Amino acid sequence: MREVLSVDGLTKRYGEVLAVDDISFRVARSEIVGLLGPNGAGKTSTISMILGVLEPSEGRIAIDGIDLAHHRKPALLKANFAAVYAPLPGNLTVWQNLRVFGLIYGVRDLNSRIDGLLDDFDLRKFRNTKCGLLSSGEQTRVGLAKAMLNSPDLLLLDEPTASLDPATARDIRAHIRRFVDTGATGVLWTSHNMYEVEAVCDRVLFLSRGRILVEGDPRALPGQHGKRSLEELFVAIAREPLTVGMV
Repeated sequence: MREVLSVDGLTKRYGEVLAVDDISFRVARSEIVGLLGPNGAGKTSTISMILGVLEPSEGRIAIDGIDLAHHRKPALLKANFAAVYAPLPGNLTVWQNLRVFGLIYGVRDLNSRIDGLLDDFDLRKFRNTKCGLLSSGEQTRVGLAKAMLNSPDLLLLDEPTASLDPATARDIRAHIRRFVDTGATGVLWTSHNMYEVEAVCDRVLFLSRGRILVEGDPRALPGQHGKRSLEELFVAIAREPLTVGMV
């Protein structure tokens, strides 16, 4: 299927520190790919480069075939992003935030699109509430609604359900899975919740010390590396990455 994200030879150096070390991977339309690894593995640096926030030291990124380095605006208009550490402006209401970001992305029939997202994410009762007054879980839902505004070809989700209760997290995962299954988008999803990863991801990439150590089907990988569960594999990669990479 057509690739919505192509990453080739991506490298990021901070002085003498090599945060991301020559990684290459793809995300296809209708696919959810998990980007996993312990803190400091290079996940946030990788996502920041894909979003154009950081400039790579080396390598190439293309979003839906558009080279990010040479055609930044049209590439980024095909993407969107949500993370618990990137809340929306707290002095604007839910509706105002979605309206502003919808205008930035040039969303057609914007009011209708916002109305649909308010229902999808159970936000209608907060329509006129300032985002800064919402709970962390409610703010997370607003951020996810913002990320879906432009029906992106590439959706980047960094710990998207971290502050949600289990029932709401399950509903959000199901909603994103349905959206992806329409063939409209591909998703790069980071999480430390291995149950969530197994439930939602088609494929996973395990990063350690800036390199992709193992990749494959999250339900099959543990057995391929002599582990009983994805969580056990995660712990092994965090503690002894070279040993796991050689299996």
